[in-house]
Amino acid sequence: DFDAALQFLDGKNQSVVNTFVERMENASAQQHYELAARYRDQISKLKEVEARQLVSRAAGKDLDVIGFASNGAIHCVTILFIRNGAVIGSRDHFPRSHGEVDKQRLLNGFVTQYYLGRDAPREIILDEAVEDAEVLEATLTERMGHRVKIRHRVRGDRARWLAMAATNAEQGLNVKVASNATIRRQFKALGEALELDDPPERLECFDVSHTSGEATVASCVVFNSAGPLKSDYRRFNLKPEAAGDDYGAMREALQRRYARIKKGEVPVPDVLFVDGGKGQLAAAMTVLDELELNWINVVAVAKGRARKAGAEQLFLPGRKTSLRLAPDSPALLLIQQIRDEAHRFAITGHRQRRGKARRTSSLEKIPGLGPKKRRELLRQFGGLQGVIGAGVDDLVKIRGISRTLAETIYNELHLDQAS
Repeated sequence: DFDAALQFLDGKNQSVVNTFVERMENASAQQHYELAARYRDQISKLKEVEARQLVSRAAGKDLDVIGFASNGAIHCVTILFIRNGAVIGSRDHFPRSHGEVDKQRLLNGFVTQYYLGRDAPREIILDEAVEDAEVLEATLTERMGHRVKIRHRVRGDRARWLAMAATNAEQGLNVKVASNATIRRQFKALGEALELDDPPERLECFDVSHTSGEATVASCVVFNSAGPLKSDYRRFNLKPEAAGDDYGAMREALQRRYARIKKGEVPVPDVLFVDGGKGQLAAAMTVLDELELNWINVVAVAKGRARKAGAEQLFLPGRKTSLRLAPDSPALLLIQQIRDEAHRFAITGHRQRRGKARRTSSLEKIPGLGPKKRRELLRQFGGLQGVIGAGVDDLVKIRGISRTLAETIYNELHLDQAS
């Protein structure tokens, strides 16, 4: 609002964020969950703007600055990304732990795991020393191929960045606590709506995505009382026999997932959601019957005739008519969230698989063009579109491509475009 904007421009950033956190908590307590979500998003945007306001005179410096906050049960680690002396963004992480955790040990474990599969800048700043810092420096230096320095005693710009990272971590923790309270209320409401003996603790949702049967992918997303559990998400690339058969695709994905659940390799969900109507419910029950897991609660989520959010129909085993919840029901909002997340995860997987298949198939059918030459073409030209845009004279510059083969490639690709 206008007053908040004036305060923010006046430098009272922390006050504005605290006000929005309070509003989010109040909206959540009154079960106005969509409003609470909007406040949460506004808080994230305010933090981004605040970070970008802090520009350093230390041009050319690349470093990550790590702030930490905890309430004992939830820990927030915030990373400020400094590139060429300017804050380009930040990200909150919430490492899980069991029981009492020493801050130094948690930060040491987080830094080690976080940079395991990522590039580390030459400098990492924390608000206090971590145990075995020299060992950690040596490990990261060897892994990155350049010197990585871990510091905790800093002044000037670095001290200002560190203070901002700590503040952002506190804000991130407050938002997470409020968000978790919202989700717990939604889980409780879901248990009541489905008439379960106890509120559910773990939910799974499946969706299937394809384009006219091409590159069919099924997704499985998992939520618990803290929200999306992305480490447990899974995608299933389905067999060609499932092409165009949504029910068959759902059966295959569920068979693969729930066979592992039956073996005890994967936790059992309290509720299984499938995107679709009675047909998908029947497909799910067929698999669970075969695996003797039909005691798991199953709900099929159909969009309804209007296909609008809030008009969803829920189909449950043994129930003749669909269950409809009020559009502002906390339970329905949770169902929409997990359904939409399953859809997003399925469609991104499908697009990746379809794109890869199309990139490969156009080149695979060209005689004389083996796997090694195909890879080199895609690498040199940056993908299939680059190869298509190349002329014969461009193609012959690639090692192993003769003029005759270059002409064949050019003709085949442009014939493929015209067809």
